[in-house]
Amino acid sequence: MTATATHQAIDAVFRIEQAKLIAGLARMVRDVGLAEELAQDALVTALEQWPRAGIPDKPGAWLMAAAKHRAIDRLRRKKLIERKHDELGRDLEIEGEGAEPDLDAALDDDIGDDLLRLMFTACHPVLATEARVALTLRLIGGLTTDEIARAFLVAEPTVAQRIVRAKRTLGEKQVPFEVPRGAELGQRLASVLEVIYLIFNEGYSATAGDDWMRPQLCEEALRLGRILAALAPSEAEVHGLVALMEIQASRLKARASSSGEPILLLDQNRARWDQLLIRRGLAALAQAEAQAKKIDEPLGPYALQAAIAACHARARTGEETDWARIVGLYGKLSEITPSPIVELNRAVALAMLFGPAAGLEVVDALSNEPALKAYHLLPSVRGDLLCKLGRLEEARTEFERAAAQTRNERERNLLLARAAACTRTP
Repeated sequence: MTATATHQAIDAVFRIEQAKLIAGLARMVRDVGLAEELAQDALVTALEQWPRAGIPDKPGAWLMAAAKHRAIDRLRRKKLIERKHDELGRDLEIEGEGAEPDLDAALDDDIGDDLLRLMFTACHPVLATEARVALTLRLIGGLTTDEIARAFLVAEPTVAQRIVRAKRTLGEKQVPFEVPRGAELGQRLASVLEVIYLIFNEGYSATAGDDWMRPQLCEEALRLGRILAALAPSEAEVHGLVALMEIQASRLKARASSSGEPILLLDQNRARWDQLLIRRGLAALAQAEAQAKKIDEPLGPYALQAAIAACHARARTGEETDWARIVGLYGKLSEITPSPIVELNRAVALAMLFGPAAGLEVVDALSNEPALKAYHLLPSVRGDLLCKLGRLEEARTEFERAAAQTRNERERNLLLARAAACTRTP
């Protein structure tokens, strides 16, 4: 194997193993920033040794062993054992003041628990939302700061600063490296799910820039969601979010033309929808429903959105969609998470079920909502309904207003094209 091929292989292995390395190390040193440094040290060691000695049979275990040795060296060199004696004693079973902790045993505990702890730490509500997103993608997703910056169209130094500040904040606030329990679990789990869904949504419909979608972010969010579902199998909303993302992701190949232009839902070639992802999504939705039934609780917002997505996935054509069920599901969603955006989506479903006038009535009632003042989909939906009612001049104005509000170039072009189509020919 050439040196270049070896380095590429090392990079691939490290990206796969990075989260597990950091999670195991963070539990030991109780410092996410230091854990990431130790994982990077292990990578440097691999880059030095593997090109000469060859890639080991179990590269992940090799990296973990190298990271453990570095951790032990650092702990001894910086006298972290003495300074953190009481804290480490709980997890490393130090039996006497001068006893040597069994660091190897501490790092060999259930890695799944460590990943769960790392997720809850990276998504802690003490951090700003953008910091949680960046830190999660860095530590668990394994993305570089440059990759995160390009995905969100933010300057790389800005992303790097967010990550540095986030790690510093976790240390200053002494956020414990643990899975919360009791009432706090629900709050913290909601934060983890929010971060994962934010990542997915940015990939599914990019907020700004020249690309309509950024599939890499969808893939990362799905990977994180699947990991979380495996680590927290009894949480209905975790399965609900996974179901929602699987079904939404099934449409990615059909959502854009070969030149990258957006294709709206009802215009998509459903033969291009990924049936494997749909099956996985429906299975995850069934799991969410089973877990909710087990504790006699209604479906949460992610599971309800997944159920709506499932209605589209099950319909062979747009005309066969069960719009009555979708309207009902949006009604339930509105009850548990009242939101003008949910109402806007319900208006679209009402228009499909009862005609554009019924949808327009709801949309017009939302026109003064402060939360939708700069939301480009409000005039976009209104323009679509006006167009269907034959009120073309008003529709054109709405499409132009929506185009002025969006920051995504592909979407702007689509809206301007729809506005132009509303111009009557003499």
